[in-house]
Amino acid sequence: MTTVEDRIAIEDQLYRYASSIDSGNPDALYDVLHPDLWAQYGNAEPAESADTVIGWIRDATKNCVWQHHLLSVYHVDVQGDTATALVYHTSYQKFEGDDDVCLLVGRYHDELVRHEGTWKISRLVFEIMWGERRADAAGYLESVGGRGPQVPDWP
Repeated sequence: MTTVEDRIAIEDQLYRYASSIDSGNPDALYDVLHPDLWAQYGNAEPAESADTVIGWIRDATKNCVWQHHLLSVYHVDVQGDTATALVYHTSYQKFEGDDDVCLLVGRYHDELVRHEGTWKISRLVFEIMWGERRADAAGYLESVGGRGPQVPDWP
């Protein structure tokens, strides 16, 4: 039964990674990322340490009006205190001063370790498959009353 519990805990961490970014709370990533994380996003230079990656995410998203990640965990393989996961990714971002919405499609190739009793992402490779900018040429957002309502901050 431990493997099933581990898989659920791992999936929760993988989804929490995206929801922490979407909620504009990059500090919550400290609960998800291993302090000695190694990560590469697309063809960018690899980054080492959770601090470095969280700083990079904070900087890259500082002008985001909103973000919306859709993740599907395709598989998790647990071997003792280590695991690997393949996560399919689609995300949308809207930036200040830009009427378009940006779309990214890719896959996360993650390695996780049990760290102080919790699963943490220790290695992350984001393989970018597709990207595009989308305009609301038909004015659909306006026709449904615009963006909203504002949701209160939850703990």
